[in-house]
Amino acid sequence: MRLNLITDPWIPMRTKSGAQRIIAPWQMAASDLAFPDWPRPDLNIACLEFLIGLVFLSDPPKDPGDWDAGRSEQRLKQRLEPYSAAFELSGEGPRFLQDRAPLDGDPIPPDMLFIDSAGANSARNNADLLVHRDRYAALDPALAAMALYTLQAFAPTGGAGNRTSMRGGGPMVTLVDPGQGVWPLIWANVPEGAAAPIEALPWMRPTRTSEAGQQVFEAQTHRVEAFFGMPRRLRLVDDGAQITGVVQRPYGTNYAGWVHPLTPYYRQKPGAELLPVHPRAGVFGYRNWLGIVAADPGNELHQRAEVVVGWHDRGQGALADVLVAGWSMDNMKPRDFTYSRAPLLQLDPERARLLAGFVEAASVFASALRGALREVLAEGEAREAQREQFFLHTQSGFEEAATKLTAVNCDPQAVARDWLTMMRSTVLTLFEALALPGLDQRNTTAQHAIVRAHASLRATLSGRGKLGDAAFAMLGLPVPDAQKPKSQRNAA
Repeated sequence: MRLNLITDPWIPMRTKSGAQRIIAPWQMAASDLAFPDWPRPDLNIACLEFLIGLVFLSDPPKDPGDWDAGRSEQRLKQRLEPYSAAFELSGEGPRFLQDRAPLDGDPIPPDMLFIDSAGANSARNNADLLVHRDRYAALDPALAAMALYTLQAFAPTGGAGNRTSMRGGGPMVTLVDPGQGVWPLIWANVPEGAAAPIEALPWMRPTRTSEAGQQVFEAQTHRVEAFFGMPRRLRLVDDGAQITGVVQRPYGTNYAGWVHPLTPYYRQKPGAELLPVHPRAGVFGYRNWLGIVAADPGNELHQRAEVVVGWHDRGQGALADVLVAGWSMDNMKPRDFTYSRAPLLQLDPERARLLAGFVEAASVFASALRGALREVLAEGEAREAQREQFFLHTQSGFEEAATKLTAVNCDPQAVARDWLTMMRSTVLTLFEALALPGLDQRNTTAQHAIVRAHASLRATLSGRGKLGDAAFAMLGLPVPDAQKPKSQRNAA
């Protein structure tokens, strides 16, 4: 069995006509390619990372003036060919993303290469109800190669000594997508730099193990290792045609202090270390945009991915989306795979601050709704579900408001007022649908409590009280005189 991941065609791509093609990596610049076509979304996202990494390895843009040059298929073929010896999946020499030397131990099924496969403890305890065992007794070489890359790039905790990826388990990936096919997507996300020597790839040298807690920092090696890290010590086993097993040993490379160009980061407090963002389970909606797809002015704790900032800085108004993806993990347990698109907004600082205020005001009103429902729903998931419903019902309205803010001649206050109107309507509709039916059949105490909650909610939505006043300030709107306390009206 032979598969060279540089020279051989092995990557399935969906074309713009809807057909499927199998390409070699250097063909990624073909104009008819729409998106990777693996059978799983995590493999598709990892495939894009892999291709971006290959360009960064062999032929990245060297400076801001190099972006417009692009790359042709023939140029990529010429630049990638010298690295082909490092991209054999099997054989006697170096193996792609695997230890240089054979590893001791019995092979386990190749199913372990998939993050949502059952671990050994789950299988022993018969606890794999949602995370299943024994799905893949063997893998074809191409699928095994992509699964291997995905595991190394996104590796979750995996028991004693089995290291996570340099971004922790299940990192969030953000990719700028100009919406023109595969190559514009890849090129938009390649960091600037210089081609790396083949020796910079970690499987071209003895594995940097971590039995005594040794760490590998970004300054100690070439930055290309961000795309080709080896936190897991693995060797694939084949029968000459398929991958039939994997030998794993603990204490692979323990990465520390790396900032991956495709991932947003945050600090827990000013001056603290940067930590990679990880997806939450559920829908990635606008309340999650700040510091990830949209700037969060004045908040130094959030840092968008390098490639998102770079596109914004050089985009000159060019339209693009941000693909947001990644596993939501509970330690070793996968909960959900996030896959979402959001518009990459090109806003000046003042409007960026207002957009952040739109999100913050929505959070205030969502919390006010949740609090008002205490008279109707018990504390816990039921009330939290209504808060989530508010965000889902206002998603399209927020996107419309955000798009309006990008127009040169828009009236920001008018946009804010329209957004306020939508939020008010949504909050009251959700509250009234739950609280008002059957109100006359409740006891007097409950009736009075619900009426008070309704009135308090309406007051907040009108700018009254601490929460209402704060929300209006976030929206950049004055509180109407009729809603101000008498002392403030008289003073005015």
